[in-house]
Amino acid sequence: MTRGYRVFQWFNGVVLTLVVVVTLYPFVNILARSFSSQTAISSGEVNLIPKGFNLTTYKIVASDPMFWTNYRNTVVYTVVATFIAMVMTTCYAYVLSKKHLKGRKVLVGVAVFTMFFSGGLIPNYVLITGLGLKNSIWAIVLPNAISVFNLLVMKAFFESLPQDLEEAAAIDGLNTYGILWKIVLPLSKAVIATMILFYAVSFWNSWFAAFLYMDRSELFPVTVYLRNLIAGATGADSFGAAAAEVTQVGANIQAVTIVLTVLPILVVYPFVQRYFVSGVMLGAVKG
Repeated sequence: MTRGYRVFQWFNGVVLTLVVVVTLYPFVNILARSFSSQTAISSGEVNLIPKGFNLTTYKIVASDPMFWTNYRNTVVYTVVATFIAMVMTTCYAYVLSKKHLKGRKVLVGVAVFTMFFSGGLIPNYVLITGLGLKNSIWAIVLPNAISVFNLLVMKAFFESLPQDLEEAAAIDGLNTYGILWKIVLPLSKAVIATMILFYAVSFWNSWFAAFLYMDRSELFPVTVYLRNLIAGATGADSFGAAAAEVTQVGANIQAVTIVLTVLPILVVYPFVQRYFVSGVMLGAVKG
């Protein structure tokens, strides 16, 4: 190791440490605020450690049966929507990766066109209502079933796979669906895991579609429930809480909301993290 390389390692370590600190500080601060008292939050005493530790807001939120109903809805919506999105995106991307396909450029152009232009909010609302999808899971799932960005990443990944493998499989008697299921998908675990993460995070955090197309509280995802809690549509006073508890909820409800929303994704992410970087990089090799 040369002197210059040692200096580089030291400098690189310092920079990466600062990046980690800057990245983690907001999360740790939010977590500390969610467990802190209203007085400590108001006086600005909370940094990395909770002050005046209490669980008032967590208890009030968790004691509401509607919270757990909406949380279950979020899990169901996310799982169903991610599954449908992955099936449609994978099939579309695999088709677009075939350079011999007639009309391939037109299909790519149609997909890319939707990245820049859309019908608008009111036409989308009229369409969803006219199709009878309002107050159903399909109002959330179908309009966002394909992300063009994810589609293009998967298309580039499929194009990077050796064509010889598919030709050999075809000679052995596999049809198009057999090649996709037995050859292509097993080789695409990295990009598939990455796309699942992208879609799952997107659907888990989504709230506007449900807020727009659903008017029954028992069908809301948890993000809409927490949004209403912040906005005051639902509050500690609706649970019969004391005045002091209402004040406490108002002080740290935003922090509690962020923790409850982000926690499931943080739990899942470590299991797919090893696929994440490789999946994005492999899909970005070709344009």
